[in-house]
Amino acid sequence: MRARFWIVASLGLAAAALLGVALGPVGLSPAAVWAALAGHGDTTTVTIVQAIRLPRVALAALVGAALGMSGAAMQGTLRNGLAEPYLLGVSGGAAVGAVAAIAFHWNTVVGVPLAAFAGAAGAAALVLTIARIAGGRADVRLLLMAGVVVGAFANAAIMVAYATAPPESVRGALWWMMGSVDGAEWQRVTWLAAYVVIGGGALIVWARDLDALALGDDGAAALGVDVERASRRAYLAAALLAASTVAAAGLVGFVGLVVPHMVRAAGLRQYRTLLCGAAIVGAALVISADVVARTVRPPAELPLGAVTALLGVPFFLFQLRRLAARS
Repeated sequence: MRARFWIVASLGLAAAALLGVALGPVGLSPAAVWAALAGHGDTTTVTIVQAIRLPRVALAALVGAALGMSGAAMQGTLRNGLAEPYLLGVSGGAAVGAVAAIAFHWNTVVGVPLAAFAGAAGAAALVLTIARIAGGRADVRLLLMAGVVVGAFANAAIMVAYATAPPESVRGALWWMMGSVDGAEWQRVTWLAAYVVIGGGALIVWARDLDALALGDDGAAALGVDVERASRRAYLAAALLAASTVAAAGLVGFVGLVVPHMVRAAGLRQYRTLLCGAAIVGAALVISADVVARTVRPPAELPLGAVTALLGVPFFLFQLRRLAARS
């Protein structure tokens, strides 16, 4: 079953990428796509494929991979199947940091992602602190309520920033807040890839600690794992992944919730394979969501975050109902 998963997931990612390059306001046949990728064919088609759609697909794939890995790590660290960056307010904190960096005209490659990471880390620490004070970080309801509070505060801070922004920049900023990979360029793809390699690579290296944490604090400690240290660094790596996606594409929610459950359903339980599987499935999911976002109502585009929410909200409610039935 696991071998079948890797085959199906890889083929699904390849198919989603091909559709992402072929579909749009100007439809292209697979033959035209392959020719344009090789630099052949008319100039317009080559420009559409290589300069517009290919970086867009690459950016969407990186966003999905990062969010899938981030959600899997958060769920393992907190031992909570409903944990994910968007619901826990981590993405909202990252958005506050990114907006502040943009307002101060910081460097896009370094300043904005690092400011987003600082905001994400601060939001994560605040959520965990609130949950711990209220009765324990492992309690699903406390974590979700803390995430809602922090997310609401982050949204209020962003709205205040928008209220003082020039009118011509507000619409673009709001579109960014709803998530979008429109206007992707290779520079953004390159620096996001660097952050994904750093954060995702760290999680894969620490996968054994995540396997131990899944056994509970006592079980992990019995295996010689420093629970607080392992939890902290895994959570910070997950926050870095989430923050980098916010800096690159805005708020894209629920991917980190849905993807790890899909991968676990295929039988992948150990975190090294789970993280790699979540990266592939997350990439395919966000590419597919972007294809839907730009083909449902052409030539207009739907926000990417709205499309992922249409999938994620029913899944969240289903998981919440299952949790309530168990308790």
